[in-house]
Amino acid sequence: MKKSYTIFFCTLLTVLVGCSGLRNNPLRETLKTPKGIIHQVMENPEEYEVQIIYSQIKRAANGKVSFIDFKYNVDVNQYFYPASTVKFPIAVMALEKLDAISNTSVNSTFSIGDEATQWKVSEEVSKLFAVSDNEASNHLFEFIGFDDLNNGIKNKGLSPFRITHRLSTANSGSRLIQPITLYKDDGTVVKFPSIEAKAFVPLKLKGIQKGNGYLEGEQIIQKPFDFSEKNYYPLETLHNTLKRVVFPEAFEENERFKLSEKSREFILFSMQNLPRNAGYDPKEYFDGYCKFFMFGDTKESIPDYIKIYNKVGEAYGTLTDCAYIVDSKNNIEFLVSATILVNKNKIFNDGIYEYDSIGFPFLAELGRQLYQKSKQ
Repeated sequence: MKKSYTIFFCTLLTVLVGCSGLRNNPLRETLKTPKGIIHQVMENPEEYEVQIIYSQIKRAANGKVSFIDFKYNVDVNQYFYPASTVKFPIAVMALEKLDAISNTSVNSTFSIGDEATQWKVSEEVSKLFAVSDNEASNHLFEFIGFDDLNNGIKNKGLSPFRITHRLSTANSGSRLIQPITLYKDDGTVVKFPSIEAKAFVPLKLKGIQKGNGYLEGEQIIQKPFDFSEKNYYPLETLHNTLKRVVFPEAFEENERFKLSEKSREFILFSMQNLPRNAGYDPKEYFDGYCKFFMFGDTKESIPDYIKIYNKVGEAYGTLTDCAYIVDSKNNIEFLVSATILVNKNKIFNDGIYEYDSIGFPFLAELGRQLYQKSKQ
């Protein structure tokens, strides 16, 4: 037993060093916590498929921003299901597309196909972040389309990345993007034709086949669940997307999103906005509903001096969060992204996952520990 513990500790130390070298490593110290939920998860990190990136933010006297990254077990070739984190680039790219069209704003509206309903971009973005609304995300996705989204993200140097399907809708896997009518602020309209995306090649990655079975209808299929045709958004790509949105000045011009300052400010506002401030019932949509770090395991209110600019994902037993956390009272700021799989029975799509007992407590405590270390 002692020998296996030594091997585990050495492995843990190796993967934690990453690009941070041998300098003081707050992430390593956090994951060495001797008790509690972090210790419980880190006793068997392979089962939970944990990946973490923590970034300290350094501001020079001239205002230049740089990052010191600390990583644990980060591997773009180790697949995890990104779930609703893909809504983040969908929102950003929707506003980038809008900004490229004259006489438009975040309050411009659009309709899909033959539908009479007009969707206001600002409202869809707000819903997407405040409560991770699937329908709002799918509307914005239809506005962008597969090719513009996938190519646009990769052209920013954000790779690997691939969106192959919508979320929780009957036509989720359809490659056909419906025609769009955009209603500009000057009263004129722009029409975008229907486009069919090319077929996607199945992913070949570690962990692309997961578990021992999955629920299909009312029957358990006794074979691993195949994620090879699902969306693909590795943690490092997600983390670097956040960096570009929050700190565009830290990147070359061709690596930035082409957002007007008003659009970028609106994205940032929407990312930190709490459900209660967006018009939702706080009893159902409590502050931590879409804020897994620090507050995901509590229904208490988040203090006004703490802002969390983030996007979460929750599906198939996988919880992911990517956040820029700011405490204006104590002058704290840092970036953190993490993912964890909690599926003890190894059956997918059955709705039986350890979100409340392991997943949310782990991410919340991870956020709190890193917050405290940033405070020191």
